[in-house]
Amino acid sequence: MIQLSQAAKIEIERLKSKQKTNTLVRLAVKPGGCSDLFYDMSFAEVAQTSDRIFEVRGLQVLIDNQSLKYINGLVLDYSEDLMGGGFRFHNPQAIATCSCGNSFAIHQESIVNGQ
Repeated sequence: MIQLSQAAKIEIERLKSKQKTNTLVRLAVKPGGCSDLFYDMSFAEVAQTSDRIFEVRGLQVLIDNQSLKYINGLVLDYSEDLMGGGFRFHNPQAIATCSCGNSFAIHQESIVNGQ
């Protein structure tokens, strides 16, 4: 479903250590941004009924059913450069991305056909 690089796992664990105990990582896709959709990462204390829980590199990641269809095959990385650090989303379904790296578009046919 999704993959995390070692660097992304380390950074998520660092951020998670500042949260309450047993906090879960939430990955979602929401409408908006420069290219129609954007990735949203946050922390949650409980899973919602529409969430699926994935074990990725030892981390529990919540993804709601609506977001699942947009992120199949997603690779999440983290890197630092002169401008600071940030998560990098590599989505094989994306047909366009914004220079911010957080906004993307996909073919609507991909959603309907479940690809």
